[in-house]
Amino acid sequence: MHIIHPHPAVVFAQSGENRTPVKVVALSQPPARAGGQNFQRNPPPVAISAPEARWRQREQEPREQREPLAYASGWLQCLSGFDGTLVGRPMNRLILLLLLLLHTNALAESKLWTTAQANRWYEKQPWLTGANYIPASAINELEMWQADTFDPSTIDRELGWAAGLGMNTMRVFLHDLLWQQDAEGFKQRIGQFLAIADKHRIKPMFVLFDSCWDPFPQLGKQREPKPGVHNSGWMQSPGAKALQDPSQKPRLEAYVKGIVKAFGKDKRVLAWDVWNEPDNQNTSSYGKLEPSDKVERVLALLPKVFEWARAANPRQPLTCGVWKGDWSEPSKMTTMNDLQVELSDVVSFHNYDGPEEFEKRVKWLQRYNRPLLCTEYMARGNKSTFEGTMPIAKRFKVAAYNWGLVAGKTQTNLPWDSWKSAYIDREPVVWFHEVFHADGRPYRAEEVEFIRRMTGVARASGSK
Repeated sequence: MHIIHPHPAVVFAQSGENRTPVKVVALSQPPARAGGQNFQRNPPPVAISAPEARWRQREQEPREQREPLAYASGWLQCLSGFDGTLVGRPMNRLILLLLLLLHTNALAESKLWTTAQANRWYEKQPWLTGANYIPASAINELEMWQADTFDPSTIDRELGWAAGLGMNTMRVFLHDLLWQQDAEGFKQRIGQFLAIADKHRIKPMFVLFDSCWDPFPQLGKQREPKPGVHNSGWMQSPGAKALQDPSQKPRLEAYVKGIVKAFGKDKRVLAWDVWNEPDNQNTSSYGKLEPSDKVERVLALLPKVFEWARAANPRQPLTCGVWKGDWSEPSKMTTMNDLQVELSDVVSFHNYDGPEEFEKRVKWLQRYNRPLLCTEYMARGNKSTFEGTMPIAKRFKVAAYNWGLVAGKTQTNLPWDSWKSAYIDREPVVWFHEVFHADGRPYRAEEVEFIRRMTGVARASGSK
């Protein structure tokens, strides 16, 4: 196998039990690039080598039809001539080359859904509307799921309110430490949650890992919310220590494979979001406590997480949502963005901006010809609203998951800027997230009625 690269070398690609030598071929003139990130798909005519011509031909094929090792070589070609930075962190070119080569086996064994398969699955779904859900009684995913604080009565009550809005799905975060603590008990509680959700005709999307907020999760009793601060107790998964410790990889693999095997054929589960905002460095909160090489470590682990999840043969799609950057054309996508989209069965994204920006980003992502799921939106103080976003999402049949359902211990009704100045002696001008007070009263009655009209609940109720 020949890989185009301006610096010749011989490296090895892992292939099952074999280590296959891969020749890296030098070119007298490297392919043109835009933005230092991606191979320019329509470069000006130049004399090119035969291997380069074959790569260009492969780029015109549907991505699921590309021979995996050849496709991996294309990734390397895209990154050759890289300027030495990776999502803002320094990284040696050769290290990155070897990193991607080590994942060729994952690409070969993965069962990425074809475009047709993904679209057939989506055609069977209603317009998916829901929220990122955690009960008001929990400060984070650990408190939601641990045996001592698991709260099925609150979950039942709050999912009933969601169903009353016409919501049919929820995005729900899991945590690797819960599997380490009590795998069987964790599965039992997930089953109980699914039974409650199914009663309300709600199918959850489960999130396996998360790079947001506190990088030092601990099991046991969780701390109380910090007064006046948005999401003051949410925990990353895996935490910084596990991310930096290679010996933790088997434990993380067992968690992913165990969870997806247990529920990967459960019709009550909608989909799997393998990693929330993987390159989030939490600069406005815990940034100084983050590992300096966090993004590189996540970039190395993310393909393995997809591989582990697919090894369990789930019937549901896998995804990992892009959330920042310019997605207007391939040449402007970051390395992480490319990896997220290329490994996903369905394309997901986050957007907390006004309607014009939301629609623009939807149109950018339509080029992948796969179902689109907006797995986070709605920040009133940032001009992201139900009234602005839902009509566009419905018109383009984009799934829409707002952040937050019921105001509670996460305190995400407070703005992001509460990390700079806590809202202790004042209320925010407008709630940032959430739909209901803890007692079930809507934050805005007219907003609730709008959601009901968009989902069709209001019409159905009025016809009886």
